[in-house]
Order: sequence, then structure tokens, then C-alpha cells
Amino acid sequence: MSAEGQTTSEYIQHHLTNLHSGEGFWSFHVDTLVVSLVLGLIVFGTMWLVARKATAGVPGKLQNFVEMVIEMVDSQVKDTFHGKSELIAPLALTIFVWIFAMNAMDVIPVDLLPYIASLMGVEHLKIVASTDLNATFAMSISVFLLIYFYSFKIKGFGGFSKEILFSPFGKNPLLIPVNVLFRIVEDIAKPISLALRLFGNMYAGEMVFILIALLPWYLQWMLGAPWAIFHLLIITLQAFVFMMLTVVYLSMAHESH
Repeated sequence: MSAEGQTTSEYIQHHLTNLHSGEGFWSFHVDTLVVSLVLGLIVFGTMWLVARKATAGVPGKLQNFVEMVIEMVDSQVKDTFHGKSELIAPLALTIFVWIFAMNAMDVIPVDLLPYIASLMGVEHLKIVASTDLNATFAMSISVFLLIYFYSFKIKGFGGFSKEILFSPFGKNPLLIPVNVLFRIVEDIAKPISLALRLFGNMYAGEMVFILIALLPWYLQWMLGAPWAIFHLLIITLQAFVFMMLTVVYLSMAHESH
């Protein structure tokens, strides 16, 4: 329910405001950084413990679940990535599991953790890191840098330069500016589309939960539970899409022909 003394717009604005430190360009969203770090430690710490205690016999439920996730990611990478790299599969697993964990925070009641934080004197707290455009762009820019790293590593400076200058319209010198322009647009679109797709879907889902929280308690249960169940599909799909596009982009960077 909305906090006492707050209008509807104030309530919504309160839930959409990050806990930040600093001003302007050098403002850090502390809640995004802390939540992302804590989730990473929990998720990957758990997977590390499972790997240490893994048995060749009948696996436990947790080991069986972790193995199922790893096999799913590994099969997707084998089907999509045609180069040779020891980084791609672990990277894909990291992206999928970490983004899923961040997205899954959206199904926690919107007032629960912010209320607990307010008791400790924290004014704002956004617990869904993937609804922060800074976080989604940070991940997409990291992927963008890896694309260029592998493009130079696999194709060399000469091969990569030829790809930029003479694709897609051939080796006619008059068409080099057009080829370069197309490449610039294509490369800029990759990180922007990755970041905005994840941010937009998760931000919209968070807004629905916030609006549901403004309704009477009986409508919250009637509408909140079905939306939470449906949202589980969305958070999984968004993590999967981000992972698959990353693998596809890196596979293209490894193509040397």
C-alpha cells in the first residue's frame, strides 16, 4: 500500500528514485551497485559451493538444478557459437544467471525492502538493478568491447579494417564512406538495443507492480499474483535474449572469412 502522507505521484516517484551518491555525471547509484554485487556473490557463491561438493552419484536437487542450467547454456552456445574460445560459455552462463537474479528481484513486494531500508534511515532503495539504465548499458558496453577485442584478435587489424571499409557493398572505393556509415550504425545499435530492451521490459514490469500496490488489498492479491506468475516468464526470457544476442555478436566477431 502507498505510504501515509504521500500522493500517488509521490509514491511512484519514490519507488523510481535510486539511492545515489554524488551529483550529475559522477552520481553513483549505490543501490544498483550493492544489489548487483550481493546477488552476484550469492548466486555464483552458491554455484561454486555446488561445484565443490558435486558428486558423480545421484545428485541432490540443488546440484541437479545447477547442472540443468549449465547444460542448457552450454547447448545454446554450441549451437550458436562457431568459433573457438574458452570464454564464451562461462560468459554466457554468467550473463544469464546474473541478469535472471537481478530481474527476479522484481517479484518481491515493492514496499517490503524499501520499508525495511527506511527503518534504517535509507530514504530510497531500488532493488531491481536491471531497471536502472546505467546497469543495462554497463553490461551492453562490456559486450561491445568484447566484440571489438575478438574482431581484432581473430581477424587482425588488416582483416577487420577491410571488413569495415568494403562491407556490405564491395570494394568500390566510392562506396567506402557508405560502408563505414553502415558499420557505425550497426555497431552503435548493438549495445543500445541490448541495454534498452532489457531496461524497457523490466522497467515496464516494475511500473505494473507499483500501480498494483496502489490498489486496495483485495485487488492487489487478485491482480498481483497472476502478474507475478506471468512476469517470471518475462524475467527469464529477457535474461535468455541478452545471453543469446551476446553469443551471436561474439560469434560474428570470430568469423574470419
